[in-house]
Amino acid sequence: MPDKETTERARVGYLCRLIASNFATVMESYDSIVIGSGPGGYVAAIRSAQLGNKTALIEKYSSLGGTCLNVGCIPSKALLDSSEHYHRAKEQFSAHGIRMGALSLDFPQMISRKNEVVGATTAGIDFLMKKNNIDVHHGLGAFVDSHSISVTPSKGDVYHLGAKNVIIATGSKPSSLPFIEIDKKRVITSTEALSLAKLPKSLIVIGGGVIGLELGSVYARLGTEVTVIEYMDALIPNMDRALGKELLRSLKKLGMKFHLKAGVKEVKAAGRSVTVKADNKKGEELTFKAEYCLVSVGRKPFTDGLNLEAVGIYTDERGMIPVDGNLRTSQPHIYAIGDVIKGAMLAHKAEEEGVFVAETMNGENPHIDYNLIPGVVYTWPEVASVGRSEEQLKADKVNYKVGSFPFKASGRARASMDTDGQVKVLAHAETDEILGIHMIGPRAADMIAEAVVAMEFRASAEDISRMSHAHPTFTEALKEAALAATGDRALHI
Repeated sequence: MPDKETTERARVGYLCRLIASNFATVMESYDSIVIGSGPGGYVAAIRSAQLGNKTALIEKYSSLGGTCLNVGCIPSKALLDSSEHYHRAKEQFSAHGIRMGALSLDFPQMISRKNEVVGATTAGIDFLMKKNNIDVHHGLGAFVDSHSISVTPSKGDVYHLGAKNVIIATGSKPSSLPFIEIDKKRVITSTEALSLAKLPKSLIVIGGGVIGLELGSVYARLGTEVTVIEYMDALIPNMDRALGKELLRSLKKLGMKFHLKAGVKEVKAAGRSVTVKADNKKGEELTFKAEYCLVSVGRKPFTDGLNLEAVGIYTDERGMIPVDGNLRTSQPHIYAIGDVIKGAMLAHKAEEEGVFVAETMNGENPHIDYNLIPGVVYTWPEVASVGRSEEQLKADKVNYKVGSFPFKASGRARASMDTDGQVKVLAHAETDEILGIHMIGPRAADMIAEAVVAMEFRASAEDISRMSHAHPTFTEALKEAALAATGDRALHI
C-alpha cells in the first residue's frame, strides 16, 4: 500500500489535473479505450470493435505497433533473415554447387530493407484500425479519473476521452543494471542495435537471453566479433537446459565467444570503444573491449505517465500492475495486459490477453492456458518450447518419460544442411499425456505449433507417433521423438 506522503502527492496531483481539465477539450466517449498499440493493444482494440463496441486506441508515438513492430520482433526478424542469407551464401552455397564470385555485404541496404519491412507492417496496422472503425488518438494517454482519459498530443491542446472500460497495454522497455549508463551511442539497447549506421568490428553482449542471442547472432553472421557475458550458468536459462546446451554449441560455430557465470561489474565508454569488466566463477577479473556494448538483461514494465495513482492503481515491487484471473486491476472496469502484468513478455501472450479481455468485457467466457503459450528464440537453429521443462518436472516430482530425436538423423535436415539440434518430448510415465515439447533446429518456430495443438487437446505421445507426417519434412523429427517416448520405438535412429 502507498504511504501517506505518496497518497497526498497523488491527491494534490489529481486536484491539479482536475482544475486543468476544465480547460481541456472534452471529446467523445467510448465503450472501450485501449492505451498502447503494441500486439496486445491493437489486437484488443480489433476484437473489441468486432464485438460491436465503440473503440478508441491511444498511442503516444506517431506509428502504431509498439515495441514489437517498430523496434523489436519484426525488425529483428528482418535482420535475422538477411544475415542468415548472407551467412549461407558465404559458408554453404559452394557445397550446393552455387558459385557466388566476390561476395560482398551492403550493410546500409540491409538496414534499409529492415526499415521497409517495419514500414509495411505498421501501415498494415493503420489499415486494420480503419477497417474496424477504431478511432486512433496519437498522444500520451493518462487517467484523469476512472472513466476519463486525457490525451496530450505532441502538438496541440490536451483533450479528454470518456470510457466505459479501459485496457492498459503500454508494454515494456529495456532494463539495465544500476551502474551502467546507456548512452545510446556506444552502450546501447536492442533499439539502437537494430539501426547501427555501419557494421561493427566487435560487440559485447551483456545477457545470454533471447534478445541478446538473436542480435548477437545477427552480427556474428555478418563478421562482427561477438562476446556474450552471462551471469547464469547456461544460455536461455528459463527454457529447458538441453536447449541452451545445444544452442551454445551451434553459436560457437559462428565464432561467438561466451563467458557463463560471469558477473559484470563495470561498463565504461570512451571515444569509439567500450570497456567491460566482469568477475568469472573463480572470482577472477575479466576485461573486455569492443566498439559497442549491447545491454540485454531483460525488460521492465512501462507505465510512466499513466497517472495510475489517480484511479487507485499501484504497481508491485517489479513495476507490474496486479490483476485478477480476468486481468482486471483494482478497478473492475480497468484491465491490464501484456508486459505490464506478470508472465512472460511475449507478443503472442499479449495478443491472447487482448482477445481474452475484449471478450470478457462483453460477457463471454474465454480462456488462456499460460502453460501452452510457446516460447521461441529466432537464432539459427531456432529454439522453441511449450509446456514444462525437464527441470520443472523434476522439481515437481512428476514421474515422466523422455523421447528425443536429433536432426542429424533427418533426411530433410541433411538435404538442407541444417543438422544441428533435436526435438525432445516429455510425457507422463503412466498416462502418456504430453507434458512438454522442446526443440532446437530448422523451423522450430513454426513446428512448435503442432506441439501446442497436441497439448491443447491433451494428446499423448502415442497420438503424435500414430499421425502421418509428410516425408521428407522437419516435422518428422517430432513424430520420431514421440515414438522414442513411447517405448524406444524411433524408426530412423
